[in-house]
Amino acid sequence: MGFRNGFTRLLAGLVLLLGSMTTPALAAGLMTPANSSLPPLQIREQHVTVDVEDGYAITEVEQVFHNPNDQDLEAYYRFPVPERGTVAEFTVWIDGKPVIGEVLEKQQARQVYEQEKAAGREAGLTEKDSYKAFDVRVQPVRAGQDTRVRLVYMQPAFVDTGIGRYVYPLEEGGVDEKKLAFWTANNSVEEHFSFTLNLRSGYPVDALRLPKHPEAQIQQLDPQQWQVKLDNRAATVTSKEDENSERANFAPPPANGQPTNAFTLNQDIVVYWRHQQDLPGSVDLVAYKAPGKDRGTFMLSITPGDDLPAISTGSDWVFVLDISGSMNAKLATLADGVSQALGKLRGGDRFRIVLFDDRAEELTNGFVDATPDSIRRYTDKVMQLKSRGGTNLFGGLSLALKPLDADRPTGIVLVTDGVANVGKTQQKDFIDLLESHDVRLFTFVMGNSSNRPMLTAMTDASNGFAISVSNSDDIAGQILNATAKLTHQAMNDVEIDIDGVRTANLQPQRVGSIYHGRQIVLLGHYWGDGPAKVTLRANVGGQDKQYKTRFDFPVTGGDNPELDRLWAYATIQGMQREINYFGEEKDLQQGIVDLGLEYGLVTNYTSMVVLRDEVFAEYDIERRNAKRRDIEKLAKAQRQTKAPTSNRVDQAQPMYTSNQPSYSGGGAGSGGAFGISALLPFLILLIGGGLRRKPDNSENIL
Repeated sequence: MGFRNGFTRLLAGLVLLLGSMTTPALAAGLMTPANSSLPPLQIREQHVTVDVEDGYAITEVEQVFHNPNDQDLEAYYRFPVPERGTVAEFTVWIDGKPVIGEVLEKQQARQVYEQEKAAGREAGLTEKDSYKAFDVRVQPVRAGQDTRVRLVYMQPAFVDTGIGRYVYPLEEGGVDEKKLAFWTANNSVEEHFSFTLNLRSGYPVDALRLPKHPEAQIQQLDPQQWQVKLDNRAATVTSKEDENSERANFAPPPANGQPTNAFTLNQDIVVYWRHQQDLPGSVDLVAYKAPGKDRGTFMLSITPGDDLPAISTGSDWVFVLDISGSMNAKLATLADGVSQALGKLRGGDRFRIVLFDDRAEELTNGFVDATPDSIRRYTDKVMQLKSRGGTNLFGGLSLALKPLDADRPTGIVLVTDGVANVGKTQQKDFIDLLESHDVRLFTFVMGNSSNRPMLTAMTDASNGFAISVSNSDDIAGQILNATAKLTHQAMNDVEIDIDGVRTANLQPQRVGSIYHGRQIVLLGHYWGDGPAKVTLRANVGGQDKQYKTRFDFPVTGGDNPELDRLWAYATIQGMQREINYFGEEKDLQQGIVDLGLEYGLVTNYTSMVVLRDEVFAEYDIERRNAKRRDIEKLAKAQRQTKAPTSNRVDQAQPMYTSNQPSYSGGGAGSGGAFGISALLPFLILLIGGGLRRKPDNSENIL
């Protein structure tokens, strides 16, 4: 923990990554070369089923492509990479039968796919385009016929201050200029789109809502089970207001005036749920051990009680604004957000405004007192900004960090899409810059396809944290969640010891700091069974604190084989962060490949290929992923025959004596996240102290 002149430095910071504040130029959908003379393929159907339970979500996306042309074609589908999500299944229907894909090294998978393509045989390929998207290719889509595919991905599903959140990403982000120039997207589902989310919670849930999809059908099955449904065939328009809000995803009528139920894939679907009030601080354990195996996999979730001391302080503010060309459609929202943020400053606060495109400059001349006149004057100047040039993110951040007043708490507001392309652009440069200042950086990440890995690594390096936000989020709710973390001190230098049962391969390797309302989630391996003592150590306000509990690790079984993949992908993410910082390393690359092959995961170095059954045998490709998916599907079916139960394991010896932090008021239809009326584009105050350390594989998990 860093200190300066004996005083704990309090830093407030916000990074708002504007992926796209208006209708994006490119949404998830079928991609067609911009110069193609043939009519594009169609998406006839898309059916999404999401199951959220036991701390993770499984998303299945089944689609039907149609080729209206008189010749066979290749389908190319682009899907945004979900946060911490990895593809676990890619299936193509061949001769009416679903065939599950297998993972190979990326180059080998592409080679096999191209060979089958040249031979005119059915094949499919799913590759990862770094942090941006999953690229799905299927061929041939026969002339005048349909082709059905299924994509399944898994990701953690965490709770913050009693609020859970799931995002189905559809806004592609539009940050890849080469693809934008070469491809056009057919992002309309012509006939039938459906989205179903099944929530099975170990704790009672008293509200659920979709901020941007009020037409969704929400049903509470019991206190711990909810279901959400969206279906374009079931939607109706009853008023002009409904047309403007509820049918935001529905395509406008064609020029001939004929009605259409087409659904456009250009807006994320965001689902919030709120746990019941007054739940105790708790420790939850989900474990899985395959039959006949001594080693098991576990997910340990620690939800602290509300015992962190409250604090308050004034601050300086530095607004660092991206006015590069990629921000053109977003400047109006940027200006409105800065205006409202400035309006929330208090007497005695000060602010600076830094701009960057190809270069960095300051709109203010040093810090300006936050008087009504100065706020009005600089709000007008921000409103007049025009976009231009490239994105020198490093230059803007450097200028913002230079003239800070060490005796005053400072807030940094960085507004950008995060895709640096001028000046220094490497992750290491940004981390080194942050390490040269005794500050913490917190990120409020908005939009798909933003450079989340680099910006998250920046916050990790300074021991901050990142909150991802979609354009379909309830921004006010996210702001309430984030600002609540300023009002309380954080748990710093968090360490967790597990004694009595052998554990290893923990992810994250370093916990770092935990803020008010946040969970601590560990994935790892264990051997044997029986009682274990778990101790959480942390520094709070300069004082060492300990929290302890005892519980048993299970000897066998468990209905959660997906934990194996979740652990593997968390480990892969840690390795990828090291590569992003230190550069390409063969040992790390090989480690990612090995895990991808063993656990059937699509990564930067592995891809998933679908071939005819007999062709898999010809290439001597073992059907490991197909077998793993059979086990996972059976386990999921077994779980769904039972009522959801709590995974809490510390009842006998509670780790916390106080209840969890939570929000009060509001219901499923309330304004804001749950009972918030004002929409604040961004204003976030967060507490921290300086830190100097080299980045490791740690990640503060929400």
